[in-house]
Amino acid sequence: MPSPTPVPPRDRADTPWRSEGAPPTPPPKKRMPGGWRGLILAALIVYLVTNLVLSFFNEGDEPTISYTEFSKQVANGNVSKIYSKGDAIQGELKAEQPLPEGDKGDYTKFVTQRPAFADDDLWANLTKQNVTVTASPVVVQRSFLANLLLSLAPMLLLVLLWVVIARRMGSGMGGMGALGRKAPPKPVELETGDKRTTFEDVAGIDEVEGELNDVVDFLKNPQAYRKLGARMPGGVLLSGPPGTGKTLLARAVAGEAGVPFFSASASEFIEMIVGVGASRVRELFTEARKVAPAIIFIDEIDTIGRVRGGGAALGGHDEREQTLNQILTEMDGFSGSEGVVVLAATNRADVLDPALTRPGRFDRTVTVSPPDRGGREAILRIHTRDIPLAPGVDLAQVARTTPGMTGAELANLANEAALLAVKRRQDQVTQSDLSDALEKVQLGAERSLVMPLEERRRTAYHESGHALLGMLQPGADPVRKITIVPRGRALGVTLSTPDADRYAYTEEYLRGRIIGALGGMAAEHVVYDVITTGAENDLEQVTNIVRGMVGRWGMSDRVGKLTAIPSDGGGPYGLSAAPATLDAVDHEMRRIVDECYMDACRLLREHRPQLDALAEALLANETLDEAAAYAAAGITRLTKAHDAD
Repeated sequence: MPSPTPVPPRDRADTPWRSEGAPPTPPPKKRMPGGWRGLILAALIVYLVTNLVLSFFNEGDEPTISYTEFSKQVANGNVSKIYSKGDAIQGELKAEQPLPEGDKGDYTKFVTQRPAFADDDLWANLTKQNVTVTASPVVVQRSFLANLLLSLAPMLLLVLLWVVIARRMGSGMGGMGALGRKAPPKPVELETGDKRTTFEDVAGIDEVEGELNDVVDFLKNPQAYRKLGARMPGGVLLSGPPGTGKTLLARAVAGEAGVPFFSASASEFIEMIVGVGASRVRELFTEARKVAPAIIFIDEIDTIGRVRGGGAALGGHDEREQTLNQILTEMDGFSGSEGVVVLAATNRADVLDPALTRPGRFDRTVTVSPPDRGGREAILRIHTRDIPLAPGVDLAQVARTTPGMTGAELANLANEAALLAVKRRQDQVTQSDLSDALEKVQLGAERSLVMPLEERRRTAYHESGHALLGMLQPGADPVRKITIVPRGRALGVTLSTPDADRYAYTEEYLRGRIIGALGGMAAEHVVYDVITTGAENDLEQVTNIVRGMVGRWGMSDRVGKLTAIPSDGGGPYGLSAAPATLDAVDHEMRRIVDECYMDACRLLREHRPQLDALAEALLANETLDEAAAYAAAGITRLTKAHDAD
């Protein structure tokens, strides 16, 4: 299935969901950091302090002297000019004089006050000493407007500094909220004219589309359902392995129905502060109801939807449980008339709380499985729509050699092929690019490693043992490629894939898989009588297969037809069986592996010439494809009917 198109960026830091197709929300009102009250209070304090400072400087510029001192300076002829308004006198001396009454400093300009009872002949004395009496003040005081501007200047600087600091703190913290938590960003809507995802962008899961078409039809024609008293399921749970396109399906449903689509990851609701997640859930459902009909999609819902009451809970009041309780409450409030459908995706539907999956909430579960061969071909065609393909490219052949791959893995395969074509300076992607990309995805990238000849020979026998046993086992997966070129962590790789998709496995087939996986170790034992560390990955595969055979699939008479080991492992052997049963499981696992290993060694001894021929061909060519490998071993590849499809 194709991977979803990029989700629009988000610009607000208080709601974690993303939306498509919803009407644009009005921009939030900008608030002054710290609030207007704090700013006004700070400005008032600055204003008062500034006036106090200015008044201090104003009073200190021109000293006030006594009238006696003034008369003395007039008599001495040291006054150059004066200005009088009423009994207030301002003046300027010809020469500086020390401040009287013990004050430090000198003065030239002065202010004094003529007493009302003074009867001296001041005018005559001034005329005698040639003192100029001016009509304009000698000491020019700042006007009220000038004082007001001077007092407002610091306040304006304060406001500017306040805004700059607030902006820098906001950008530096990256949207950090209270107590240092990072608030998830708010979505922005898709631009007008952007193409939304529909079922045309979905391939490989036609049966799932049929299930979801009911949701689309309900959202398009709710009146028809109400007329017959039908109620749409409160929620649809999409369950399946990673990469199968659950999120894409949810977006396609919304795009097909032409309704707003709100999506969020369940983990985005969880915060350090208890109650934040529940409030966000309420806000999300409120927003969806405003624009109903709409779809709410919650990804990875098992993050918060696990069974409640576990050991991780803190007295039943932890954030995860409160968020889950809020989701349960909101879904209970849904009715068909509201026209809001909840979709959710999970890889672990078995761990969800029963209250979440009961009828009335997520009462419909849709399993999204990896696509079959026809689905893989359709997915590859979608992912190569924008990739120029060479005329000889056969996507059907690529689909046949990729069983079990999900839509995300097929998208990666197409992208890797395009990258290889660019590196090779090609204008089109060829079949060789797709084959090499598939090898890189399945086998790992080649790495340059210089090995001694003896090490290369041992690796050749190891891989030949895998391949030869795969060719000899009836019903085994055909060998597609053998290489002793180091790839990833492996010194060599043998690739075997089935001719057709398999959905159930027999005991004979699984034993053949085990024998083939032990072929490398068996070849080293037969040829060199040693065991090396190169079989580590093989033994891991063997352990997983035989553990399932004995503990889960009832392929052991001693253990019986029961499940002794849970599917999720439950630790090394799980905790769902008695110790005696687990001992029996261990005994049977060892018995089956020992039998398979003996069969592998016997087959290799019986076909030693073919093993040697295959190893020599590998040493000469390093890599053998399917035809060359079967030819080197002298084994005829049986062609089945479905090979020609």
